[in-house]
Amino acid sequence: MESLFVGVDVSKDYFCVSGLDIQGQVRFSLTATADQTGFTEMLNTITSHCASLDEVMVAMESSGCYHLNLFSVLTANHIRTVVVNPLLIANYGKLSLRKTKTDKKDALVIAHYLWSHRETILQYSVSQDYQDIRDVAREREFTGKMIAGIKNDIKRMLQSTFPELEKLVNVFSDTMLHFLKTFPSARLIASTGEKELRQAFIHPDKRMRLVVKPEKIREAALTSVASTGLAKEMLLPGKIETLIHLQQRLGELTTLMVRLCKATLEEELKIITSIDGINTKTAAPFLAELGDLSNYKSYKKVIAFAGVDPSIHQSGKFQGNSKISKRGNRHLRRVIYLMTFCAIRMEGPFKQYFQKRKNEGLPFRKALFATAHKLIRVIFTMLQKRTYFMVNQTAL
Repeated sequence: MESLFVGVDVSKDYFCVSGLDIQGQVRFSLTATADQTGFTEMLNTITSHCASLDEVMVAMESSGCYHLNLFSVLTANHIRTVVVNPLLIANYGKLSLRKTKTDKKDALVIAHYLWSHRETILQYSVSQDYQDIRDVAREREFTGKMIAGIKNDIKRMLQSTFPELEKLVNVFSDTMLHFLKTFPSARLIASTGEKELRQAFIHPDKRMRLVVKPEKIREAALTSVASTGLAKEMLLPGKIETLIHLQQRLGELTTLMVRLCKATLEEELKIITSIDGINTKTAAPFLAELGDLSNYKSYKKVIAFAGVDPSIHQSGKFQGNSKISKRGNRHLRRVIYLMTFCAIRMEGPFKQYFQKRKNEGLPFRKALFATAHKLIRVIFTMLQKRTYFMVNQTAL
């Protein structure tokens, strides 16, 4: 049983620590540097105030990348450590009328929050295996966002250099990206012979994948209304190189994420992917962000943790529009949205339920999140009972 509750406020160069005993009384307080010396000082202080590290529980706020090294050190020393949503700490701190804010006080507030919520706070715990998969999944998510941004940049440039091209072909196919690196504008295409253009369409893998003939693209270039600015012609090939690199990186991260997930959560991965429409690319980050299922008493806790629980504004006779709270894990919320969107595209009970809610008058997004609640409930039950999805046996 825990008898020492430690709150840590982490910044880039320093961190503050406060420790409370089982009665909620302050046992120690210190400020240390965020390096090996400071980490050792903290461990020595904790050890001197307890008989065993099994009696210790540590809490810290999620602070970007700054808390990760300390979190790793604590878990490596088998100290139970949890990372708490800063919003919860901020709201808890508002219970006091005092407006004083210092790093030392913040550490004490975290310690008091940990002490008062010690029976339920384990929801925030995560093992190193889950953390590794989560790190890769979030890097993959970030890379995907960069790819979307680069694609928007390329489309915007093509609106100036060759606006008719998007109506003819998929400009993001391998063949077209290879071609546009050499001929990024209608002006360059129009001034080049057909034989040379045809040669440029040949992808390095020696195959040409085009749904229209190169001659048609050249004809469109000859009558194009493209502007004659040279800057975008020079910038576009660089954007394409960046896109190709990011796409390769995305593939590498996807492979790594799935490999890590299969190494530690292979059965859970198979259970979730037994639902039509959900593949390993969405199931793996879902499991990583979810963490240990035993941290949740019911599927409703998962819904709240993801921030897809309903938020209703009502006062007196006023009744505001309901919407999701968005107060939980935004990465988990995003992957639940993707999983639900994929599930309703497949023929089956989730699509039927989605259509039913739409027919009842719900707009698209509300019907989608209503279906997401059902999906979470089904997945939670499947993971609890270690069963696979079967339409004729699963009650929605």
